[in-house]
Amino acid sequence: MHIISQLFFITLLTLSVIIINRRVRFINRNILLGKKNYSSNTDKKTRIKNLILIAFGQSKMFKKIVPAILHLMIYSGFIIINVEIIEIILDGILGTHRIFNVLGMPFYNVFISIIEFFVLLVIISCVIFLIRRNILNIKRFKSIELKGWPILDANLILIFEIILMIAILSMNASDLVLQDFESYKKTGNFYFSSVLKPLFINFDIQTLTYIERISWWIHIIGIFLFAIYVTYSKHLHIFLGFPNIYHSNEENLGKINNMPSITNEIKDILGEKVNETVPTPDRFGAKDITDLSWKNILESYSCSECGRCTAVCPPNITGKKLSPRKIMMDVRDRTNEIGINIDKNIKYEDRSLVGDYISKEEILACTSCNACVEECPLKINPLDIIIECRRYYALEESSLPSEWNAMLQNIETNYSPWKFPIDDRSKWYKNED
Repeated sequence: MHIISQLFFITLLTLSVIIINRRVRFINRNILLGKKNYSSNTDKKTRIKNLILIAFGQSKMFKKIVPAILHLMIYSGFIIINVEIIEIILDGILGTHRIFNVLGMPFYNVFISIIEFFVLLVIISCVIFLIRRNILNIKRFKSIELKGWPILDANLILIFEIILMIAILSMNASDLVLQDFESYKKTGNFYFSSVLKPLFINFDIQTLTYIERISWWIHIIGIFLFAIYVTYSKHLHIFLGFPNIYHSNEENLGKINNMPSITNEIKDILGEKVNETVPTPDRFGAKDITDLSWKNILESYSCSECGRCTAVCPPNITGKKLSPRKIMMDVRDRTNEIGINIDKNIKYEDRSLVGDYISKEEILACTSCNACVEECPLKINPLDIIIECRRYYALEESSLPSEWNAMLQNIETNYSPWKFPIDDRSKWYKNED
C-alpha cells in the first residue's frame, strides 16, 4: 500500500512540475514579447535595498495599516508554512511519516507549533479579507473591471487557503490522538492542534487513520493545485513582485523620458550633432503590447489588482473612465491573448491593446500626476504605459483633441500653452494691454 501511495504521490508531483514549467515558459515568453530597450537606472545596492524593504518587508503596504497587517500575516504564514511542505514532500516520496521527527529534529513539536501559529494567522486574515471584499462596501473592490473572474479569483484563493490551513490542523490533531495507539515515534504535543484533540478522541483507530491521511492528501494535493492555479491568477505577484521591484527605476516620478528618435530629429533641425546609433522605430508610441517594454509586461503580470492606484487616481475619483488597475489588467489580458494565438499559430494583428482593450477616452483622461505610481506597493508604473499609448494617438493617428493640438502648437511657437509670446505673460498684472 505504501508503494502505491508513493507512486501516486510521485506521479502527482511530476505532473505538477511539468504543468508549472509549461506555464512559466509561457509567461516568460510573453514577457519577452516586449521591447528589449528597458534597463534599470538604479544601482545594485539600491535594488537590493528595495528588494528587502519593499518586496520582503512590504514597506509600501503600510500606508494602509489594517490591510497591511492582514497581508503581512498571510505573507509570513505563506513563507513559514512552506517549510513544512518540504517534510510532507519528503514523506510522500520516501513513504515515511514525519521524517524530520524520525531523524531526531530537536524541538520538533515547537517547530510544528510555530507553524500552527501562522496557520491560525492565515485563517484569521483570509476570513477578514473575505468580509472586506464581499460584505464591507469598500469602493476599490466594487469597480467594474473586477466583475466576473477577477472577484471570483480573489475569493477562490482565500477559500482555498482556509481549506489548506484547516487540513493542516485536522491532520496534526488526529495524528496526536493516533500517537496514543500507534507505535511510531512520538512528537510531543503541538500547542494549537492539541486543543482540537477532543474532537477526534472518540474515533476508532481506523477512522482516525483515514482522517489523518485524508487531511494529509488534501493539504499536499491542494498545494500542488495552488502552485498551478497561481500561474493563472493575479496571485502570480507572490513570485513576480520580486523581479519587478528589483528591476524598477528610481527616477523622479515627474520625469517623462524623451523619445530618442524624436530627440535626434530635433537636434538635426537645430543643426546639432545627432546620435546615429539610434534606430528609427517602426511605430511611435504603443499600439499593442509588442510596442511596450518587457518591463511593462512584467508589471502587468505582477499586478495584484489591489486597486490602490485607482483609489487615488484624480480622473477616476471625478468620474472618468480611467482606472490604472484596469490598464495593467488589460495589458496582461492582451498579452495572454497574443501568447495563446502564437501557440495556436493564429494571427493576432487583427486586434490591438489600444482600441480593443484600452479606449482613447481612458488614455486622454490621465493627468500624468503619478499618484498611481506612488501608491503601488509593488512599484508598478501604469503611467509609463499610458504615455506610450498617448504618443501613439499623437504621432501615429494624429487624433488628439483640437484643444490639445492648439496647445502643442503654442508650445512649439510661443514656448507656452497660450497663444501669445512668452514675453507678454506678465502684462496682466502690470495693467498693460
